[in-house]
Amino acid sequence: MARRRDSSSSIARERLKLVLIHDRAGTSPSSNVMEMLRKDIVNVISKYFDVEEDDFDVEIKHSSDIQSGSAATRLTANIPIRRIKSLGPNRH
Repeated sequence: MARRRDSSSSIARERLKLVLIHDRAGTSPSSNVMEMLRKDIVNVISKYFDVEEDDFDVEIKHSSDIQSGSAATRLTANIPIRRIKSLGPNRH
């Protein structure tokens, strides 16, 4: 089971890196990349929660503060949760 989780998280991490590379290069990521990222996040979260997939939203925003000269890129996920799943005994 841990192998599958490691694989899913590795894939999600690589896709997130791709999105961040697009953002830093000043280009917009393709909707295909964002959809793959969204699906990976839903797959991981839904192991632990029942989620409303239709209302699930992922955004990448870039903001900068001219006064301090700092910039930040944020990935924001709005995930409506119906309930926490029962993991059963001996599951963490």
